[in-house]
Amino acid sequence: MSGQAVQITAMTDLPGGQVPHPAAIAANDAYTAKLHTSLEAVRPLWLRLQAEGVCTGHQNFAWAEGIVARLLPESAELLIVEVADAATGEPRMLVPLMRRRAFHHWVVEWLSCGVCDYAAPLLADASPWSRQSAQAAWAAVRSALPPSDRVHIVGIPRQIHGVANPLALLPATRDSIQTAFGLAIDGDPETVLKRLCRPSFVKEFGKDWRRLERLGGVELVEAAAPSEVERIFGELVRMRLDRFRELGRFDLLTQEKIVDFYRNAAVQGLLDGSVRLFGLLVGEALIAVQYLLVHQGTVHALLIAMDQGVVPNVSPGLAIMGRLIGWAREQGFGYFDLSVGNQSYKEHMGAKGSVLVELCHGFTMRGSVANAVIEFRRRAEAFVRSNPRLLKAVQGTMRGLRRLRG
Repeated sequence: MSGQAVQITAMTDLPGGQVPHPAAIAANDAYTAKLHTSLEAVRPLWLRLQAEGVCTGHQNFAWAEGIVARLLPESAELLIVEVADAATGEPRMLVPLMRRRAFHHWVVEWLSCGVCDYAAPLLADASPWSRQSAQAAWAAVRSALPPSDRVHIVGIPRQIHGVANPLALLPATRDSIQTAFGLAIDGDPETVLKRLCRPSFVKEFGKDWRRLERLGGVELVEAAAPSEVERIFGELVRMRLDRFRELGRFDLLTQEKIVDFYRNAAVQGLLDGSVRLFGLLVGEALIAVQYLLVHQGTVHALLIAMDQGVVPNVSPGLAIMGRLIGWAREQGFGYFDLSVGNQSYKEHMGAKGSVLVELCHGFTMRGSVANAVIEFRRRAEAFVRSNPRLLKAVQGTMRGLRRLRG
C-alpha cells in the first residue's frame, strides 16, 4: 500500500449535530494521517505533545487558539493533521495548517496569520528524523489534505530544540531570505552578558544602565495583572507606532485585530506564564517595553518598543534587552531567541544567525504559476538586499510613500 492513500467518504447529517471522528488514512507503510478541522477535536493530544514532546512557543495551544478565534480569515479552513506510526498507531506529530482562497486558487499555509515566527510541527518526542522518514511523514500529511493548488510554508527552522525539523528535511524546501537570531545562555546570571555578548555591547549596556540609574533609578517591571497588561501593552503599541511612523516603516500593530490578538494573549498568559510583558521604568517614566513568549527553556523576544525621547543619548531597547537576558538566565532559561530579522543590534549583541527555509510547491498549473510569481519576487528582493545602495534607495522610497499615506 506504500505511496497510496485510501479515500474516506465524509459523513454528514449525523443525528444531534454530531461531528464524526475522522478516520486515519493509511498513507504509506510508515505513517497514517488523520485530518482534524477544529482545535477542540485535537486539544488533548496537542496539550500532551506540548508538555511532553518537542515544539516551539509559537505552537503553544493557547497561541493557536487565539489565531483561530481572532485572526483566521473567514474564507480559510483550519487543517490540523495528526501523523501516527503505521505499525503502532502512536502519534508522531501534529501539523497545524490552514487552507485559504488566494487569487482564484487554493493555497495551504502554516497556521500563522502573521503572528508565528516559526513553522514547526509538534513532535511526540526527541527521536531523530531522517530525510526518508520526513518525506514519508509529509506524504501522509498530503494524503489527508483537501484538494489544493499549492503549498507555501515560510519560517521553517532547521531544528526544534536540537531535533531536526521534518519540514526542513524535505527536498522541496529552499533557503529563504529570513534569518533568525538567538543566544545560548548558561552559567552565572550576573556574568552572562560579559561572558556571552560582544565586548562592545557589554560596554555600551553598562554605560547606558549607569546613566539611567543616575536619573532617579531604573527598574525592570513585569505585568502581573490584567490591568498592568493593559497599561504596559498600551504603551508598547503607542511607542511602536510612533517610532515606525517616524521611520516610515510598516508595522502589523497598525491592524486592530493584531493588537487585539497580542493583548488577549498577554492576559491569557498570566495564567501559565507562557507570555510575559516587561517594562523598563526610569523614575515614573516607561522608556521601553518587551513582549516575550516562553516555552521549553526558551525565551522568544517578539515585540519591542521604546521611547528614545525620554532619555537622550541612551538606547532603551538595548537596555531592556540586556537586562532581560540576565533575567532569563536567573529563571533558568537556556536560550534567548531574538526572533526573525536582520536588525543590526542583534549581531552587535553577539547573537548567532540561522537561515530559515521555506516550502513552496505547486500541485496544479495554477499553483505552479503562482509559485513562479512568488519566486520571481523573492529573487528580486534578494537582489535588492544584496545591493546596499539600491536597498537604501528602495527603503527611502517606501518610507516616503508610507508617510504620504499616513
